[in-house]
Amino acid sequence: MRIVSMILAILVGAGLYFWVIEREATLAFLADRSGEAEADVEDVAEGLAPAETEDAAEGTDALIKVVVRKSIAREIDNAVTLRGQTEAAREVEVRAETSSTVVSPPLRKGAFVEAGELLCQLDPGTRASTLAEARARLAEAIASKTEAESRVPEAESRVIEAQARIDEAMVNQNAARRLSEGGFAAETRVKNAEAALAAAEASFEGAKASVTAAKSGLQSADAAIESATAAIATAEKELERLEIRAPFSGLLESDTAELGTLLQPGSLCATVIQLDPIKLVAFAPETEVARVTVGAAAGARLAAGGREVTGKVKFLSRSADETTRTFRVEIEVPNEDLSISDGQTAEIAISGAGTNAHLLPPSALTLNEVGVLGLRTVDDAGLVAFDPVTVVRDTAQGIWLTGLADEVNVIVVGQEFVTAGVTVAPTYQEQTQ
Repeated sequence: MRIVSMILAILVGAGLYFWVIEREATLAFLADRSGEAEADVEDVAEGLAPAETEDAAEGTDALIKVVVRKSIAREIDNAVTLRGQTEAAREVEVRAETSSTVVSPPLRKGAFVEAGELLCQLDPGTRASTLAEARARLAEAIASKTEAESRVPEAESRVIEAQARIDEAMVNQNAARRLSEGGFAAETRVKNAEAALAAAEASFEGAKASVTAAKSGLQSADAAIESATAAIATAEKELERLEIRAPFSGLLESDTAELGTLLQPGSLCATVIQLDPIKLVAFAPETEVARVTVGAAAGARLAAGGREVTGKVKFLSRSADETTRTFRVEIEVPNEDLSISDGQTAEIAISGAGTNAHLLPPSALTLNEVGVLGLRTVDDAGLVAFDPVTVVRDTAQGIWLTGLADEVNVIVVGQEFVTAGVTVAPTYQEQTQ
């Protein structure tokens, strides 16, 4: 019993193999055998002559009847289809740069604000007094500089005067020494002349020190002016920071800070988003990124309501995401009425270079013995061939295929019952059917 079961299992496995794996060859073999059997029956029943039997066998070789469609390639846009979402053109969280209390009433979220419009007004506190003090210091520093500038020429003139006294004292000293050597002057005269020279030199050094002090005072005055100017700029900047304004025109995504709120540096005043124009963001795989170019026309269908929008590709990333190995694509779309929101899902199609393709029913596709996707075609003599194809686009009217000649006869019915190299009896239909 076990041997019988094993034999039956082997027979069933062999039958399944020939019916599933080698189905096309099995069907072709059965068709040939069926044709030969019918020919033998007719020969015996009708008593045909050998020559007549051969003619009948050729005419009724059990040629498998198939339906063939004549297809002519047409040029279509080779669009890149991606799935993405809408994204605001700009989004900024406007934050405080100084510490103070909000003294302005809040603006509610959803309100439209213009660029430069006041969002949060902060209490100035003592900042105005600080500015006034800095300005007073500046005036004082300017006055000090004026005084220092007037002292420099005076000190320089004293240097010149001291130099003249030195010259005069040196002349008197030389004269007194010569007269003393000739016995015409007393020694005290020489000593007096030397003392006068020493006094002139001391006066000269004092004058030089006065010049140095005057110039030092001038430098100090310049430093005081710069310090006061910096203090004024700081105080004015602090006063400017009390007014937090919108950086661009857009919508408030959140309420502005409530009246009386204490804001610290970095505290949020409001969030502003710009939706006109809006961006469509998608990620193109490595296999499709070469077909996307900046400036290419693009269209999208929004998931909410099915609205269709058009725009142009404004950005294509040249660096792939490390995790997904995809490239970021941004499309700019007009949104004047602000009806498109941030974060909506969209089906995006980016136009590419045109290509010739055939529009055929999906049922015409088949696989060959090694699993390659393609179509079975016939020539004018009815000989079947297998042509690999590439699916370009799937539509409600059919699928667009490339990889075929411009004109081809495609088997649309019966392609599963024939193989390449078999002769068939085609019945042609129009492409519009």
